[in-house]
Amino acid sequence: MNIKPYYLLVLLALLITACQKPTLTLAKDGQSDYEIAYQSTTTSSAFTAAELLQEYFKAITGVALPIRPATQNDNNKKIILVGIAPDAVASPESIRITTKGEHISLLGGSAEATTNAVYTFLQDFLGCRWYAPNATEIPTNSNLQLAAIDYSYTPEITTRTVHSRLYYENPDFAAVQKVTNSSFPYYVPEARVHTFHRFLPEETYYASHPEYYALRDGKRLPTQLCLTNPEVLDLANQKVADLFEKYPDAAVLSVSQDDNQQHCQCDQCSAIDTEEGSPAGTMIRFVNAVAENFPDKTISTLAYQYTRKPPKTRPRKNVLITLCSIECDRSAPIAEKCTDFADDLRGWSALTENVRIWDYTTQFTNFLAPFPNLYTLQDNVQLFRDNNAKWVFEQHSNNPSELFELRSYITAQLLWNPDQDFDELLTDFVNGYYGAAGPFIKEYITAIHKELEKKDFFLFLYGDPSQAFDAFLRPELLERYTSLFDQAEKAVKQNSKVLNRVKMARLGVDYAVLEASRKNLNTNLQLITTNTAGTKAISPRVEKLLHTFETTTKANNIRLMNEMGFTVEEYTANYHLAVTTASKPNKAVGKKVVTLTKPTKYANEDPLVLTDGALGGSSFFANWLGYVGNDLEVIVDLEQPTPISSIDLSFLQVTNHVVFFPNEVTYMGSTDGKNYLKLATLKNNTPLTKESKVNTIQNFGTQFKEKQLRYIKVIAKNTPTPYWHHAAGLPSWVFADEIIIN
Repeated sequence: MNIKPYYLLVLLALLITACQKPTLTLAKDGQSDYEIAYQSTTTSSAFTAAELLQEYFKAITGVALPIRPATQNDNNKKIILVGIAPDAVASPESIRITTKGEHISLLGGSAEATTNAVYTFLQDFLGCRWYAPNATEIPTNSNLQLAAIDYSYTPEITTRTVHSRLYYENPDFAAVQKVTNSSFPYYVPEARVHTFHRFLPEETYYASHPEYYALRDGKRLPTQLCLTNPEVLDLANQKVADLFEKYPDAAVLSVSQDDNQQHCQCDQCSAIDTEEGSPAGTMIRFVNAVAENFPDKTISTLAYQYTRKPPKTRPRKNVLITLCSIECDRSAPIAEKCTDFADDLRGWSALTENVRIWDYTTQFTNFLAPFPNLYTLQDNVQLFRDNNAKWVFEQHSNNPSELFELRSYITAQLLWNPDQDFDELLTDFVNGYYGAAGPFIKEYITAIHKELEKKDFFLFLYGDPSQAFDAFLRPELLERYTSLFDQAEKAVKQNSKVLNRVKMARLGVDYAVLEASRKNLNTNLQLITTNTAGTKAISPRVEKLLHTFETTTKANNIRLMNEMGFTVEEYTANYHLAVTTASKPNKAVGKKVVTLTKPTKYANEDPLVLTDGALGGSSFFANWLGYVGNDLEVIVDLEQPTPISSIDLSFLQVTNHVVFFPNEVTYMGSTDGKNYLKLATLKNNTPLTKESKVNTIQNFGTQFKEKQLRYIKVIAKNTPTPYWHHAAGLPSWVFADEIIIN
């Protein structure tokens, strides 16, 4: 008899048995012999963490485990021990989850870490998921078993912030995801960032003490402070002292530049910056001088734009460097596409152990636009972690934006553990949050990222969908993405809650289609259709999309389109106006335009954009013709004398980007192109002030008695940048689009 196969089977069984980890029976048939013990010698947080475990254990098994203080005789009992145990972990941030016999320990090096240990146990070992505040998946199992565990983890990023209202408005959800529930924890509320103008407001000091402010091209301007002026240091020290007295529990205060690059170039400041090899030289010397007076507090400052390059002087130990990556191309990891920033990060890391990263994860000019940077997030967080960044602030939109819940979740997960499998993380979320629609949404995410990789494309935080209409948002791709979301909706049409999540996820694609239709990219993407009788009407597709966009955003309290305060309501109203405008007859459409002054940027610097029938949107990239530092002066040739009685031209304002409405617009007409008659001069009805709306559009229109004219001249007078603006001393822009002549 051949017994060899028998012995092989026995050996295999023995190997399988040997490899199996011992299992603990936590619950059987809805009963449990376990208790939860908390360390009574620690703070009440251990009891709170024990209550948390009790709550979820009952949700999983149906059993409410009793809670009691721990005792010295608990080691051999069926106990789940919860508590703070600095002697059992590596640091205050560390967690340790272990089993010994039938004893389970969930320990942390601090109160926060103990809570993190409980949530890690629930997520990684019991299968709980918290995808969003309203999307929790808790498995149910009345017969719960657990394999032996010996798990320790110390997060290297110790302060983790994702700038999302999902965390700020839901502290419990923030705790689950192990991120802060405020944007600037530990900071003085009135001094979080960009504080120079708060310490020495120009309204108070500029007129009497211009020497306190930056010297630019021979003139003092209140853009930044003169950091070598001893009186400025005295005033800053006094302000810092006052704020710490007002907020005694705060540990951090920002002494930092304002949000512009107009730093002081006086002889004293320039000499220091030259010696230090960076304008950060004057900044660090100034901040060090402040920090010296507050040794028990942390003084934060920015390494941002002109101060990003590290100087030679080391920051004091109580100075926190906040290094910002605002300029970086987001189409690939920072280490690949933003090597200068990576070099600066390494430079600061060599100077100090106190590095805080201020990173950016969305398109701030278009919150809802497709922004395929998801696959860069992990590499970037790993770069920060590997270069001594203990504190990372990921500036998302705060307000709802493209794939908002997914981005908020994944970013938090990566801050906790930058080395986890990204594809598994993404798959788990899309399937858990979007249900049966998950595979279609993941296919969309994969597709749009692969398309981005095919072309050298600068994915900018302050960009616009229109920049990608020849790249990852090409018309044929928009149709593909639309089809995927149609399939996603069909897959969950019977589940209204999940269907609404899918509708929110597709807002990015719908927004891109609306903007592509505004530009009339092709017959499927056009604003207006014309029937056989020549009657113009809104495209049925656009009408349906716009209605869905309005209802979905309203139902989900999605109010903002960008960081400049341009609202969804304003966007849709503007879009309806664009439809009305495009539906009107326009004798200027397709006519030749000659510009008498030189356009500077956007719309390929082609004056024909003013008569191409496509209408500009809320971003200066979107079909606007721009002039910087000079007036707009153009002539439209109607080709023959034509009866006209009205002229309209719209202008864009984005004040933080130095785009202002013109002071005035003059319309003139001529039959021969030589002799012009003034038709109207229109003053700006909303002159620029500090309170001006940041992002808006204004039409300059006029009506007059009908005249026969061939040439229409338009002169739009540029509004100079005022002294109080952050770009004082720099030229401003005027942006115009679509001349309507009838």
